[in-house]
Amino acid sequence: MRVLGIDPSVQSTGFGIIECADNNYSVLSYGVIKPSRHKLFHHKINEIRSRLEELIKAYKPDEVAIENLFYAQNIKTAITLGQVRGAVLIAVASCNCSLFEYSPLEIKKAATGYGQADKNQVREMVATL
Repeated sequence: MRVLGIDPSVQSTGFGIIECADNNYSVLSYGVIKPSRHKLFHHKINEIRSRLEELIKAYKPDEVAIENLFYAQNIKTAITLGQVRGAVLIAVASCNCSLFEYSPLEIKKAATGYGQADKNQVREMVATL
């Protein structure tokens, strides 16, 4: 099974592609999509959509996982993130991939066993796994 994980953001959308065969995990690719700061917003989210479509077509994941929206005190940030997520969802849908959405708490708990883990704990566990 091949899975593409996406952490959406307008400044730097993170992605990772892993494959599991016979209980062995392999990292196929990972990186960050960073649109130019000088682009207009709608061009930034279009670049994110386009790059994700390229990744999906190149690696043909069986499933795509994305982080659910989280609670945000800043409404403008929440709306912007929602628009980026929309671009991601369009890329996934246009390639007919199965989509699964997980909350940050679920992701942290699955990776570290603790839903309130900080970024360093998650990073260490992902590297270990």
